[in-house]
Amino acid sequence: MYSARERESAPPTGSAGAPYRGGPQQGSSHRGGQHRTNHRRRRQRRRGRGLLVGTLVAAALVGSATFLLNGGRSDASSAAPHPRSTPHITHRTTPAPTPTPTPTPTPTPTETEVPATGSGTFVTARAGGAKVGRGAHLIRYAVQVETGLDVSPDQAAEEIADILAAPRGWTHSGNNSFRLVGAGESYDLMIKIATAGTADALCWAGIHQDTHGEYNCEIPGGVVVNLKRWVTGSPTFDGPIHDYRALIINHEMGHSLGLTHMTCAGPGQLAPVMMQQIKGLHGCVANAWPYDKNGHYVSGPQA
Repeated sequence: MYSARERESAPPTGSAGAPYRGGPQQGSSHRGGQHRTNHRRRRQRRRGRGLLVGTLVAAALVGSATFLLNGGRSDASSAAPHPRSTPHITHRTTPAPTPTPTPTPTPTPTETEVPATGSGTFVTARAGGAKVGRGAHLIRYAVQVETGLDVSPDQAAEEIADILAAPRGWTHSGNNSFRLVGAGESYDLMIKIATAGTADALCWAGIHQDTHGEYNCEIPGGVVVNLKRWVTGSPTFDGPIHDYRALIINHEMGHSLGLTHMTCAGPGQLAPVMMQQIKGLHGCVANAWPYDKNGHYVSGPQA
């Protein structure tokens, strides 16, 4: 709608005059048109600024999202999101330090002292034992050790009892049996372990035999074992010390059973237990038992 003034200056409808092209106009019509034009320009500028700000904000948001999605990196060459790079983490387990074990000191073997002479007095083993063997010929024996020696009387008695009870010992024949008796009990035979000096004195007093500080002997009513032989064995006997002690006891007990010395029956054969093996084997093999593994008595010619 036009005002009255506008109607007077406006071209008639359907007029052949040139249409209005926004040129300058007189009066209020010019001012109103200019006002509308300026208003449109300001609105377009605001719209343009709004579009620019929105574009920048959107770009910033997209950029931030891309930065976050890409783990702090972006790929400008591609619209596709850059796959998140997961850093390779190597888990190293540092083992706890292994404590250095405290070395266990190697125990120094306890060597039994072997003095050349002793007190000449004896301690009797207190332990007794059961009868071993089925033979009617029973020998009751006690064990004594010279006082002051590094040998336990009770332990020595137990070892001797084991020797006399062994399957290859003197009980194998079925004629003999033995029983260890303790201090204060009656005995038939006394086994004494003594220093070389005391053994020499006892052997000389009993059978007038010089044992030269090296040998054992059988005397009336007893057996004398040289401490040196009991502890160190014999250079001619290759075997454990317990086996050599078995040879000592079996040899001397054989004398108590009425047997005399024998010698080697032939090269490579077992030495008889009644052979003086400490003086040489003469081709035989050292042996500590009256019987072999098959139960046969080991014999040889009379010495």
